[in-house]
Amino acid sequence: MGIFSKLFDSNVREVTRLVPFVEKINLFEVEAKKLKKSEFPAKTASFRQRLNDGETLDDLMPEALAVGREAVRRVIGERAFDVQLMASIVLHQGKVAEQKTGEGKTLASALTAYLDALSGKGVHIVTVNDYLARRDTGWYGQALYFLGLTVGCIVHEESFVLDLEYQAGDLADDRLRHLKPVGRKEAYAADVTYGTNNEFGFDYLRDNMARSLEEMVQRPHAFAIVDEVDFVLIDEARTPLIISAPDTEPTEKYYRAAQLISILSPDTDYEMDEKHKTATLTEHGVRKVEKKLGVDNLYEKDFDTIHHIENALRARVLYRKDTDYIVKDGQVIIVDEFTGRLMHGRRWGDGLHQAVEAKEGVKIERESKTLATISFQNYFRMYEKLAGMTGTAATEAEELEKIYRLSTVVIPTNRPVVRRDAPDAVYKTSRAKFDAVVAEVAQNYQKGQPVLVGTTSIEKNEIISKFLKKKKIPHQVLNAKNHEKEAQIIADAGRKKAVTVATNMAGRGVDIVLGGAKPKDQTKTAMKEWQEAHDEVVELGGLHVIGTERHESRRIDNQLRGRSGRQGDPGSSRFYVALNDEIMRLFGGERIAKMMTALNMPEDQPVEHAMVSRAIESAQSRVESFHFDMRKQVVDYDDVMNRQRQIIYERRFKILNGGGQIKETILARIDREVADLVAMYAPEGIVVREAEKIIAGFCEILPLDSGSQEKIKNILTKATPAKAKEVLLKTVGSAYESREKQIGPDQMHQLERALSLMTIDRLWMEHLETMKSLREGIGLRGYAQQDPLVEYKKEAYQAFEGLLSLTELGIAKRIFRVQFRAMPTGVNPGQVTEGRENMVTPKEPSPVSAPKLSLAQNRAQVPSGDNKVGRNDPCPCGAVNPNTGKVYKYKKCGLIGADWHRG
Repeated sequence: MGIFSKLFDSNVREVTRLVPFVEKINLFEVEAKKLKKSEFPAKTASFRQRLNDGETLDDLMPEALAVGREAVRRVIGERAFDVQLMASIVLHQGKVAEQKTGEGKTLASALTAYLDALSGKGVHIVTVNDYLARRDTGWYGQALYFLGLTVGCIVHEESFVLDLEYQAGDLADDRLRHLKPVGRKEAYAADVTYGTNNEFGFDYLRDNMARSLEEMVQRPHAFAIVDEVDFVLIDEARTPLIISAPDTEPTEKYYRAAQLISILSPDTDYEMDEKHKTATLTEHGVRKVEKKLGVDNLYEKDFDTIHHIENALRARVLYRKDTDYIVKDGQVIIVDEFTGRLMHGRRWGDGLHQAVEAKEGVKIERESKTLATISFQNYFRMYEKLAGMTGTAATEAEELEKIYRLSTVVIPTNRPVVRRDAPDAVYKTSRAKFDAVVAEVAQNYQKGQPVLVGTTSIEKNEIISKFLKKKKIPHQVLNAKNHEKEAQIIADAGRKKAVTVATNMAGRGVDIVLGGAKPKDQTKTAMKEWQEAHDEVVELGGLHVIGTERHESRRIDNQLRGRSGRQGDPGSSRFYVALNDEIMRLFGGERIAKMMTALNMPEDQPVEHAMVSRAIESAQSRVESFHFDMRKQVVDYDDVMNRQRQIIYERRFKILNGGGQIKETILARIDREVADLVAMYAPEGIVVREAEKIIAGFCEILPLDSGSQEKIKNILTKATPAKAKEVLLKTVGSAYESREKQIGPDQMHQLERALSLMTIDRLWMEHLETMKSLREGIGLRGYAQQDPLVEYKKEAYQAFEGLLSLTELGIAKRIFRVQFRAMPTGVNPGQVTEGRENMVTPKEPSPVSAPKLSLAQNRAQVPSGDNKVGRNDPCPCGAVNPNTGKVYKYKKCGLIGADWHRG
């Protein structure tokens, strides 16, 4: 028995187990229909009381889902089908529910959210974009509100709660009128919170950079339902989330490197691997670059120059305009390869985005430095329970199981799928393929059948549009350049004679309705006209989907096909493939090309054969396997960092929460440092020269004036090592008590806490940079027959041990060197940016109120605004290095990371 047969049989058993639960829900529905409007919140309260009395969510499930179904029916006008109840149960069980497009995933998730929100721990419903988060909050959130639950919404730079008494004014979408702006903390405190995967992740990272408990907004991670789960947990999980801050100013080196690369020839000067997105200079190319730079050995030149050249080469040959990015308003904007959407504000990291900007001749923005980072895999694995829904999960079931321990259940459709999927038509050349696509579009247009043409990039999108214009076929174009018209274009895509050319349709969250979207004004006349238009398109065969190229992921192809044939509607689909398409060129197609050549087949004659389909599926499987290995590698390496991250974040939270025994930790660390000093310089006895060395080291912890130093030196030269340690520790204890009396116990505790957080954050940021550099170079260990992951784990452990030691020492060395002052409100701690690995997006931080630290000696006015400080300039705070007597350089100052330090 094959693996797919086993999966099918297993799925049948899973679905069969759901039937008795659905029957129980249907029995409870009779009672639910008798409830009055005012009784729904009371029913919710009674469910919660039953939980407190010892019942479980599983015990409540049949009745609660029946009540939830009735609430949705009354508020939204939709009664959940039995198959939607099955999906709700699967989600409650912490699994992935695969429901075909148009089968009502959003409704199913709302019912599950109601059930699990009864626990009071909070439910996160994760969407793929801000539009869907707002839409679902304003739509199905109303049913949850009707049931007596609170509903929140988290989107980029905004947060809301649903309040039906609140009116936002005249909005185009009535569903958004009741979203009341609130602080993020209030939105997270809601029983159910809708939001995007990025914002949930960024808020987690920001919470773990907070300087007080009041700044933290999230609750513990209880339950998440992820919409488009394959996209979020698989496609998006290739790169981690990152919060970063501006680092160095851009240099002319980017432009010079771009000019240098432009003289290189693809035939002799460089080699590229499109599959792995790598490009390297050949020996001939290296010599050409060396000659241009006037150097004998390029790799003896500074590393910065080499890095710029390598990035310029990648930008030139691997990153394509109107495919990977567009240039708009003088900016390079990344295009999401899966959804075709513009990723405003996102930036490739490590200087790559700047290299693309130089290539396009636009203004180069500043580079950034990582402050906090986490992979999506490790973020979502924090939830006590995780579930997901999508139209296409079966092809990724193995990865979802291995990485997230999520099993997949394919939910039956409410009505049988009657869409006709024609075999792929394979052509020798792209020109022949496009001619065939346009001919088929023209044929369907003449007939009146609506057509959706799917492309894999903006570039191909526009090529098809040019072909159609030549044929004088009216059509709508949907891509990242005109996404603001998306809702209207999709609403009209099911009308008679409609022709829509769109980039990847994954994650758009809108169904194409035959005959066009139903009218908002649902009068009898309007509904009759719509029904007639709908029936006419049904008679014509429904929506016809044409794929102009196979995507590297079968899921994306299935999502495109799934736009047709929703809810039992008729429909059809066909994919057109050329042998020089990217997936065929990189992962297969040679055998088919040889066969077509051997048979002397004309260019415009397609191949339609089972062998061709198998070859294409084989190519896609190889790509999927390749990307799975990449994502698995991200997880393996981030798992190492994840434990370290948890330890650091736990320590931070203890400090914020008033625990952590900071004073005891500081004094214990000083005790160890003093013992080490004495043991190092005077293991047996102390002479004057040794006493001076001990005092010099001691003054790094506790600054002493010259008189005090002389006094202690006289004592040490007559003391045993044990007595010397006792004297030094007594001096420290007295200084600590004196400082505590001077500023008061409460202020001293605030000082300890602020200093601890500042030191942890600064060193953690440096540790992230260290680990990033280690990760980039560790692969070379493979050449020495060493396992890079094993070596990474070893070195990561050693680096983290050093980090923990340095953290304690850093706090101990600064506690006597800072002066407490109350920080005024409204201080801007500096620009923080956030994004994905190779991507960052700007965001203004919120004002904070926290203790302020300044150096006791040589304090100076800290500049702000345009008075920027160079990395090598003396730090304006006036911090003096006790060893040299000179003011620290800004980049080396011990207080970098403090809010006031960033001006």
